[in-house]
Amino acid sequence: MTKISIIGAGNVGATLAMRIAEADLADVVMIDIAEGACRGKAMDLTDSAPIMGHNRRITGSKDYKDIAGSGIAVITAGFPRMPGMSREELFQKNSSVVREAAANVKSLCPQAIIIVVTNPLDAMTYLAYRESCFDRRRVMGMAGVLDTARFTAVLAEISGADYKDIKTFVIGSHGDSMVPLVSCTTIKGSPVSKIFSQDKIDLALARTKNRGAEIMNLLKAGSAYYAPSASAYYMVRAIIKDTKEVMSVSCILQGEYGLKDVCIGVPAKLGKGGAEDATER
Repeated sequence: MTKISIIGAGNVGATLAMRIAEADLADVVMIDIAEGACRGKAMDLTDSAPIMGHNRRITGSKDYKDIAGSGIAVITAGFPRMPGMSREELFQKNSSVVREAAANVKSLCPQAIIIVVTNPLDAMTYLAYRESCFDRRRVMGMAGVLDTARFTAVLAEISGADYKDIKTFVIGSHGDSMVPLVSCTTIKGSPVSKIFSQDKIDLALARTKNRGAEIMNLLKAGSAYYAPSASAYYMVRAIIKDTKEVMSVSCILQGEYGLKDVCIGVPAKLGKGGAEDATER
């Protein structure tokens, strides 16, 4: 796989492009209606290549035809959630953006794997699945990887432990109803329930669920992008390198966990076929 397209060259998309190129995973094409900014970011990233020591091509365009032949298409385009905006309002604003992106991926790179980052995540992933008509294993959303990272970061802050010593998993919808699996969470091999009181665990859960909103309120304009881009990169890397790593991914379920024709975060094995295994564990 030599080409990845990122639809949306905002903070998440451009940072993801940088991560992919600097890891020498693939060439990158960024697509955005703001062509000048998109091409400018691509040029800036290109100028950093001699310093960072990679030879990947990074281009920017507003023309969807430039995504042709991509092995992966990451959809980051859309409006960010602003303070006071409900997820339903955000859905109305972003649905047309995701429909257009998915339709172009279907037409121009019909063998691609789609990763959706646009919020509201689960709804946008399902929309991309219906619009593209792709096999459900080739359409997924980035949410659980980010939520798991946030829960890990919060636990590290509270405990003082290194990130690598914390093992946890977050499933469910991306938002207030996410489900950190406390029963599966350990710090240095010990169950978190034996380390913290229930009150402290509840505080960690609340901080994790509100993390995105907290960042958004601190930024005043826009939303998080370093961690979301890192999460999307992690998924892209697993697919390109066919690692078969199990991570929390927003998948279309057709009977698993007693759920049918819905999209929600569950454990899935990622590889060259996409979310190759989202069966119950």
